[in-house]
Amino acid sequence: MKQRIFTPGPTPLPERVRLSQAKDIIHHRTAEFSEVFKEVCEDLKYVFQTKNDVLVFASSGTGAMEAVVANLLSPGDEILVTRGGKFGERWAEIGEAFGLKVTSIDVEWGKAPEPLQIEKSLQSNKEIKAVFTQLVETSTGVVYDVEGISRVVNKTSAVLVVDAISSLGAEPLFTDKWQVDVVVAASQKALMLPPGLSFVSLSEKAWQLVDKATLPRYYWDFKKARTSLAHNQTPFTPSVSLICALRESLNLIKEEGLKSVLDRHRLFAKALRGAIISLNLQIFGNPSSNAVTAILLPPDVEEKKLRRKLQNDFGVIIAGGQAQLSGKIIRIAHLGWMDKLDIIGVISALEMSLFQLGYEVELGRGVKAAEEVLSQESLSNE
Repeated sequence: MKQRIFTPGPTPLPERVRLSQAKDIIHHRTAEFSEVFKEVCEDLKYVFQTKNDVLVFASSGTGAMEAVVANLLSPGDEILVTRGGKFGERWAEIGEAFGLKVTSIDVEWGKAPEPLQIEKSLQSNKEIKAVFTQLVETSTGVVYDVEGISRVVNKTSAVLVVDAISSLGAEPLFTDKWQVDVVVAASQKALMLPPGLSFVSLSEKAWQLVDKATLPRYYWDFKKARTSLAHNQTPFTPSVSLICALRESLNLIKEEGLKSVLDRHRLFAKALRGAIISLNLQIFGNPSSNAVTAILLPPDVEEKKLRRKLQNDFGVIIAGGQAQLSGKIIRIAHLGWMDKLDIIGVISALEMSLFQLGYEVELGRGVKAAEEVLSQESLSNE
C-alpha cells in the first residue's frame, strides 16, 4: 500500500530532492561543495527573510536549540521561556540542563502567550538576557504572535529567540523586518528534506551576546561556524548529501515564490479546518497554525485505534497528541510538499475511518467542505 505522511515532520519529499541524494557523494573540502554550500546559504537567507548569515549544522532541530543556549549565555544567566506546549517546555529543560535561571510563563496548552505577559516579566526582571518562544507550538498546533512579542523584547537589552522548526516556510516570519534576533529551523518540515540539518540565524545584537557568553561548546561553536562560512565551508564534516538536496528544495521554493508557498500552506490549513468543522469535530488550539491542525477527539473515538486504522487501511500516517494531550487529539500536517489532492485524500481517509469506528459521520461531507474552499480560492486567483 502506498504510504502518505501527514505528520508535522518528517514531511513528503519532492522527487527532485529524493533523486539528488542518489547522486555520487562529493567531498566536502572541494571547490564543488563550496559552490553548493555558498548557494544554499544565500538561498536560506531568502526563506528566513534576513540579510544575516544562516549557520548550518548536522543535527535535528533540538541540536540547534541546544546550540543557541550554549552560545548566547553564561552560567547563572537568567532567561524567560514561554511554556505553552511540549516544545516550549524543551526550551526550559535545555536552559536548566545548562544551569541557567529559568523563569517560565506558563500558558494553557492550546492558547498563545500574550506579548503583555512577556513585557511584564521583562519589566519586573531587568536581568533576563534572552526570551525563548515558538512561532508554532507543534504539540498544540497554535501559532504565536512573534511580531508582537518582538516589539516588546526589542524595548529591552534581551534577545528574542524563536523556534521556527515546524513553521519556517509555512507561516510568515519576517526575521529582519520584525527584528527577531535568533531563529532556529530544521530540514524535515516545510523545507521538504529528511531529518538531519538544522539552521540558526543571528542578528548583530545576538552576536554581541555570543561574544560575551562562556557556556561550554565545541562542535556547536557559532564563532567557528561563522569563520568557516566566510570560506563557504563548515568547521566539521557536514551532511553533504542533505545539503545538496537542500539546494534542490530551496530552488523549488524560489521557483514557486515564498509568498505563494505561504499562501499554499494557508489555503490547505483553511480547507482542512473547514472539513473538520463540517464533521462536527472541534479544532484544538487558537489561533491555529498553517503548519499543522490539532483536532480534539470525541470521547468515544480512541486515538491509537483511529491512527492505526488510517495507516493500515489507507496508508495515511498522522500524529497523535503529546504529554497531557496524549489520546485526546490527533494532529494532521498540511506542511511541505503537498497539493490539493493530498488534502482531499487525508480528509476522505479520516471520514471513512471515523465511520468504520462507529462515529456518526456523513461520508463526503468533509470532502465537500474542503473542495468548496479549494475551488473558491482557485477562482479568486484566476
